[in-house]
Amino acid sequence: MSQKIVIEPVTRVEGHGKVTIHLNDKGNVEDAKFHVTQVRGFEKFCEGRLFWEMPLITQRICGICPVSHHLASSKAGDAIMGVKLTETAKKLRKLLHMAQLVQSHALHFFYLASPELVFGFDADPAIRNVVGVIQAMPDVAVKGVKIRSFGQRIIEAMGDKKVHPTASVPGGMTRAFSEAHREGFLSEVDEVIANCELALSIVKEYAGKHPVIMQNFARFPSGYLGLVDEKGNIEYYDGKLRLKDKYGEIVENDVDTNSYLSIISEMVEDWSYLKFPYYKKMKYPDGMYRVGPLGRVNVADGCSTPLANVEIAEFKKMFNYGVAEGSMFYHYARLIEMLNCAEEIKVLLSDDHITDTDFFTGSKVINQEGIGVIEAPRGTLFHHYKVDQAGKITSVNLIVSTGHNNLAMNRSVIEVAREYIKDGHVTEGILNRIEVAIRCYDPCLSCSSHALGHMPLEITIKEADGTVREVLRN
Repeated sequence: MSQKIVIEPVTRVEGHGKVTIHLNDKGNVEDAKFHVTQVRGFEKFCEGRLFWEMPLITQRICGICPVSHHLASSKAGDAIMGVKLTETAKKLRKLLHMAQLVQSHALHFFYLASPELVFGFDADPAIRNVVGVIQAMPDVAVKGVKIRSFGQRIIEAMGDKKVHPTASVPGGMTRAFSEAHREGFLSEVDEVIANCELALSIVKEYAGKHPVIMQNFARFPSGYLGLVDEKGNIEYYDGKLRLKDKYGEIVENDVDTNSYLSIISEMVEDWSYLKFPYYKKMKYPDGMYRVGPLGRVNVADGCSTPLANVEIAEFKKMFNYGVAEGSMFYHYARLIEMLNCAEEIKVLLSDDHITDTDFFTGSKVINQEGIGVIEAPRGTLFHHYKVDQAGKITSVNLIVSTGHNNLAMNRSVIEVAREYIKDGHVTEGILNRIEVAIRCYDPCLSCSSHALGHMPLEITIKEADGTVREVLRN
């Protein structure tokens, strides 16, 4: 008899989601789906708002990466105003953005992903968590907290709050960066860079000890999308879109972000509130591609800073300068980026002009459309607004980073489920592997937080007639 396994909620991710796994009458996986179970509605309820309100409104989409929406929205507002930012404003926005990437990547690695790397997939759930990591590796855990704190404090210094700052507006920034802040953070940045190198060494050590897991866990061919600069390096704030196919060949290059709809379209399914973007030329669902750290590292030629550039070259050499397909390599790529962004922060803080006061450009123009695109921690983020002559929003299209990875996350779930669930046999470790496959992408499903111990994970196995066969809890 066929069976259905439900994992709800998926843990150690931002927001709420669940997984359903359908077994055939032999107890093997027939199908599996990753469902995003909350509807947000920002695209509709923002209609009628004034476009210059959007950087504060849309950052409420998320409590983990609000700066990403804050900046993408501001960039869309810049386009509506038809302004070119001052160099100071651009540097300040980049500093804010780099701080966001550093703190978000540190949060995911040290708090959410590291338990499996430290204890293994099948470890006792009582220790396979951030508390267990702190007990097992207190010095490393403290360094992780310091990295995240560094990024958050920069955000707070620039926008009053660590979460949902008031730093950026269409046309520039709301204030100058003080010399005292510049000197203070500059005195700390070398230690942060060293701690980023330590974190990266942990992942590299794991990869060396577990090459089969790294290469084969949730591995499948896909395309890859990200922004690159004029030299082909990873670019987080500006840049052009580049898309590679599953063979590592560039199929779209130097695509202006204003033309994103020429290569990307979206599909909806009735079993998830998260949309499914895809590459137009390959159609749905064959046009699956991945974004985020692995997407960016795969599409780019290098990094803009010296230490990270050495690391990305070493990474690419492992794949003969092709593409990495195993989903566990997201962790490796994420920490290369964390190092890259920490180095970028040092460059920006070392620039005496970062404290200049020409941080805003006004305008009386109201264009009817504006598009803002950046690389958020989890991947390429699109904010696309249309407005009337008074500047009121008439249409909003948001393609969030996690949305780009929706097809890939579902593919990861089914690949792992098929590999490990055989003859109806399910263990907590197998259940955890399915969640690990999702966590590789560091999905941001909604703006929410959970208290430790308040979100038990439960898997219920039912017979075809609906009777409960077995319940597993952690």
